[in-house]
This record gives sequence, C-alpha cells and structure tokens, in this order.
Amino acid sequence: RTIERLGIGGMGEVYKLQDLQLDRVVAAKIIRRDRVGRLSASARDFLREAKSLALFSDPRIVQIFECRLDSDPAVIIMEYVDGFELGRLGPSLEFRQRAKIMRDVADAVQRAHALGIQHRDLKPSNIMLDGALAPKILDFGLSDHDPTRGHLRGSVHYVAPEQLDPSQPIDRRTDVYAMGVILYELLCGAPPYVGDTSEVLDAV
Repeated sequence: RTIERLGIGGMGEVYKLQDLQLDRVVAAKIIRRDRVGRLSASARDFLREAKSLALFSDPRIVQIFECRLDSDPAVIIMEYVDGFELGRLGPSLEFRQRAKIMRDVADAVQRAHALGIQHRDLKPSNIMLDGALAPKILDFGLSDHDPTRGHLRGSVHYVAPEQLDPSQPIDRRTDVYAMGVILYELLCGAPPYVGDTSEVLDAV
C-alpha cells in the first residue's frame, strides 16, 4: 500500500510503502515509464548492482529486499530509512559528529569497493542519518565497476575530474573525491566550487 512519494530522480521515483504481508514499511524505487526506452540499459545495470549489494549486509548501506525485473515498470524493494539527509542536518552538528559520520561513510564505501562496487554519485542527499546520527548510504543508481562507462553523469558539485573526461578511467578514487567534497562542505558550509553549472564544471 502506497503511503507517500518520497522523491523523484532522473531515472526513477521512490515511494514509501506498507508491506501488508510482512507488516513493515519499505521503500520502492520504480523506473520511470518515460525513461524506460532511453535508459533501459542503465536501469539493468542499476538492478545488477542492487543484486550485488544484496550479497552482503552493512548497516551503513541501504538493504535491498527484492528486484522485480519482470514487473511493469521495473521496481526495487528496499529498506525504508527514517531520518534526515546529511545536507540538511550536517550544519547543526558538532564537528566531532561530522567527522564520525564521514569515518563511517568511508568505511562503508571501502567495503563496497572490496566487492567491486563503486557508488559514483556520493553526495549529502544520498546519505541519510537516523536518530542516533548513524549514516545510511542510498541510491546506487549510477554504480558500476567498468572504468570506461559512466562519464558525464552524476551531480555537478561532486563529480570528479575523470568523470568529465571520457578518455580517463573511472575507478574507486572517484568515490574518494566525492567524499572529500562532502567533508569539505561539512566543515566549510559550502562545496569547494560554487556558481552555475558551467562555472563549477570548469573549476572541477
């Protein structure tokens, strides 16, 4: 049963649902119908990475429950995270709390890297904090491990230089760069490069 829509992105919409059979609240990411034709390959890649995430359990990474590839539209059922985005809550936290959050995020990302999973879209809005300020990393929609794929995608303020140059390989360092930008923003109140899209991309 649908409770509410939580958000919409370039590839999908996320809903808060009540699982009537197991009596629990879950989240569902539904592939947008207007994107299926153009992004079906990307959607399959995302679902493949979601299946990889289901192979291990880390309390700092959103848990995947089910991938329904044959439904119309395709849908991913996952853990519902009740909390606040790091970008909203971060400025009100003590610096020690901010540092601990980033330490936990870095440790979780390292575990994902050990499995060959690179997030490639780390940003404050993809990191949720619960009541105990424990982080939970969301949205592996751009995740991949192929160094030749995924260029010119991501969120402007957090893209690494190699993501803007198709001649350069993308690897785990792309996530390290994004975490550096997030930490900078947590400490300084703004990302290192500001301005309109073209100005930020030129600076990166």
